Amino acid sequence: MTTAHNPAPARSVGTATTPWDAGKGIAATVLALNAALVGVWAGAFPLSFYRDFPWPGAHWVSALGPYDEHLVRDVGGLYLALLVLSVAALRRPALRATAGGAWLVFSAEHFLWHAVHLDAFPPFHQVASSVALSLPLLLAVTLLLPGRAGAPEGHGT
Repeated sequence: MTTAHNPAPARSVGTATTPWDAGKGIAATVLALNAALVGVWAGAFPLSFYRDFPWPGAHWVSALGPYDEHLVRDVGGLYLALLVLSVAALRRPALRATAGGAWLVFSAEHFLWHAVHLDAFPPFHQVASSVALSLPLLLAVTLLLPGRAGAPEGHGT
């Protein structure tokens, strides 16, 4: 019972109230993990990222042009910035649409650029990279979808 002397218990930040909220939380978590992996790897170990991303022998970056440490470190910084935004969206669900919009802008351009340059890869890597690049795009759209009727968005603000 909520009274002036007995306020309602505080909802913990980022707690899902519906399965829909939980799904958006999972989407933000996967995006944050992706951003952490790529951001730390490209930012801290740019030559390794260039040669070995997404796993040793795949050469998804090195097949597309000469090494540029500055560019690779900038990519790392971009992903680390998306990590910060994704974690903020986990802690403050009201930021999920903002995070989704940022990820959508980046992921759509990233996906389209690679889709036009698939000829640099053998067929397996064409499919694998297309699938890998579509995941953040789909997760971004998930964060942008409206909440379920009757489920308030933006709790935890």
